[in-house]
Amino acid sequence: MSSKTHRDEKNFNQAALDYHKAEPKGKIEVIPSKPHSSQRDLSLAYSPGVAVPCMEIHDKPETVYDYTGKGNLVAVISNGTAVLGLGDIGAEASKPVMEGKGLLFKIFADINVFDIEINEKDPDKFIEIVKGIAPTFGGINLEDIKAPEAFYIEQRLKEDLDIPLMHDDQHGTAIISAAALINSLKIANKKIEEVKMVVNGAGAAAIACTNLYISLGLKRENVLMCDSKGVINHKRENLTPEKLDFVAQTDIDTLEDAVKGSDVFVGLSKGNVMTPEMLLSMNDNPIVFALANPDPEIAYDLAIETRKDVIMATGRSDYPNQVNNVLGFPYIFRGALDVQAKTINEAMKLAAVHAIADLAKEPVPEAVILAYNLQNLHFGREYFIPKPFDNRLITKVSSAVAKAAVESGVARKTITDFDEYENSLLDRMGRDEKLVRMMQNRAKANPKRITLGNAEEYNVLKAAQILYEEGIAYPILLGSKKYIKEQMERFGIDLDVPIIDPSDDDQKENRKRYRETLWKLRQRKGMNEYKAKRFVRQRDYFGPLMLKHGDTDGLIVGFSKNYASTLRPVLEVIEKDKGVDKVAAMMMILSEKKPIFFADTSINQNPTAEDLVNIAKMAEFTVKSFAIEPRIAMLGFENFAAISETSKKVAKAVSILHEKYPKMVVDGEIQPDFAMNSDHLSDYPFSKLGTTPANTFIFPNLESANLSYKIIRGMKVAQVIGPILMGLKQPVHVLQMRSSVDEIVNLATIAVLDAQRREKKDKK
Repeated sequence: MSSKTHRDEKNFNQAALDYHKAEPKGKIEVIPSKPHSSQRDLSLAYSPGVAVPCMEIHDKPETVYDYTGKGNLVAVISNGTAVLGLGDIGAEASKPVMEGKGLLFKIFADINVFDIEINEKDPDKFIEIVKGIAPTFGGINLEDIKAPEAFYIEQRLKEDLDIPLMHDDQHGTAIISAAALINSLKIANKKIEEVKMVVNGAGAAAIACTNLYISLGLKRENVLMCDSKGVINHKRENLTPEKLDFVAQTDIDTLEDAVKGSDVFVGLSKGNVMTPEMLLSMNDNPIVFALANPDPEIAYDLAIETRKDVIMATGRSDYPNQVNNVLGFPYIFRGALDVQAKTINEAMKLAAVHAIADLAKEPVPEAVILAYNLQNLHFGREYFIPKPFDNRLITKVSSAVAKAAVESGVARKTITDFDEYENSLLDRMGRDEKLVRMMQNRAKANPKRITLGNAEEYNVLKAAQILYEEGIAYPILLGSKKYIKEQMERFGIDLDVPIIDPSDDDQKENRKRYRETLWKLRQRKGMNEYKAKRFVRQRDYFGPLMLKHGDTDGLIVGFSKNYASTLRPVLEVIEKDKGVDKVAAMMMILSEKKPIFFADTSINQNPTAEDLVNIAKMAEFTVKSFAIEPRIAMLGFENFAAISETSKKVAKAVSILHEKYPKMVVDGEIQPDFAMNSDHLSDYPFSKLGTTPANTFIFPNLESANLSYKIIRGMKVAQVIGPILMGLKQPVHVLQMRSSVDEIVNLATIAVLDAQRREKKDKK
């Protein structure tokens, strides 16, 4: 193992421990969902009021879905006998994984979860425990239970319980890979009933995958299944009942011989078991699903190099066509819960398969393309499985599953208007986390050099470590080299990135170049050559000059100084964009609902009507860069009245915007609570906002914008990103004082996206 690999692994391991140890402990929490501030609220929530719904449920058991959270609550249950690649590590050690699964349920489908780790390996006792607690839940997700017990446990529980239940390790992988199989066969121009398939692996996932492929039309006699001892054929003895179903009448014993002349290889085993020679022995347009993690059965790059006609999927996110269970289980349970299904049957699984397969054939929305920083994305060899960040998954898959449950007779509740249901799903998922993941994913696709000022600070160093290890950016640390190294050693941060000290001898040539540039820029604005020589030794000037000379792609400054003093050198060095009179700043507020944007939060104290017009236009452009359609409210403390001087100024700005930019969705002056409420907006049918709430707010002055976002930040009711500088020719963003690690990472991510956008613009 190289020293770099060892360092990266050590850093990652420590980061994982720090992540899980950070307060509050755990990855999921329980929060009240009803009012609880008054004595009356508490008397309704508990005694004596709670007795009323208790008796209603007693008399009519089906009303439990009306009066409790059962209908949106899933149990993630394990005994820890087959955890990830770690094996039988026990129930307690499996808890971080089960919490993580709960987190995925919540962020992708808004399903509440209790993780339950049961210290019981006896299958029958395990079954009785699960049956005993089942009334609490609307559904059960079995996880990380070893085969063959997993088959028995799932089958018994499905027979005995009347709620949706699925062992995701089996059926999740089966559903996603089956969708991939349908589409890859279409690309290969092959029919499923004619292809020869080799399945390497004979555990729970492999058995479930193969059975599902057979239900799609694959012929059992065309399958060769291999385990660690070779091909499961008629010569083998002491096979489990599940393996007996796949005994082949053949004398072929080895994987190497099995793949000869095959059309499809599905790997659910271990890394690097398929050689290039084995791949070459397959038929034309071979389909290879190398799903072992972290190392596929054959490396993606090696497979592509070996055969140009290979159609390939892996379990990894850094290659095309990731078979990722998160494409399925959140949305399958979402659909099943919403119709109060009694089970997850084959019809529902097949509906999910076809919904996922069909989605990959549809035109890909711009938001998805932007999320992965691609020029284009269309159905073909490099895209036959939807991307995990595709927002359409929840509507397509959940709706298909819900419909199948209704049509197959296992639903207690019927959905009559599926268009309305899909809209409710979208409203449910108006959360901020997906936007952050989308931004980071775009950044990773084409990372840029981002210089971080104040690099001696722990938060900045920790952010640099995350940016580097996650592949979001190539960080450059700016500051005192000696002190930065001391801090890295003190905090155990082992990071191999450039450290730039403006006073170091190795920066002598750069100081000379930068001094000449600074003097030319400022010689008619009060700066002489001596001052320029002195200033280039200061990081506040050195950083912007690095950017000016192309020695970095983006700059993050601030953290320990006030905003105005940090911004001044930036504005003296970096030019404004074409057509921009004044730069402005915007905050991104990531609330529990949809993201909203505030401007101007940091620069223009008392903007004129014309300034507000420019701020609104820059905000519109910036919000669009996040693949969000801006709906702009020009704020005042009156609604379309224009009585005060402030409101008159805002009304004038709105008039100019309506005249110059008639297609722009903007209106005001309006109070923020009215702009965010559909019912309130309906009182103003003349407004360009219609009845859809605004997501971008232009404040009439700096004080109101700055104080508003700082209250939100101080209350910690939403994540705040920014200030995002608007109107400069190059990517510079200024941190708030004492920014958190996450805030620095997020702002650096935006700087990467900013640099990517400018690079694309320059190439056109």
